[in-house]
Amino acid sequence: MVTSIQISEELLEHLKKMKIHEKESYEDIILDLIEDRLELSEETKKEIEESRKEVKEGKTVSLEEIKRKLAI
Repeated sequence: MVTSIQISEELLEHLKKMKIHEKESYEDIILDLIEDRLELSEETKKEIEESRKEVKEGKTVSLEEIKRKLAI
């Protein structure tokens, strides 16, 4: 079954920029994006969530701070 979906002009422009070749379909692009997301392992998902939590709690160090400590 084939169906159509509505997307914003902005999203359409993003999809156009993602095309590897002119004849690549939007369906192929969307399937690639879905596949990439599904490939994240459970461990990776857990690490990403932990990192987000650390950022929210202020447990990170800025690039500027690292440069200052290393005298770069």
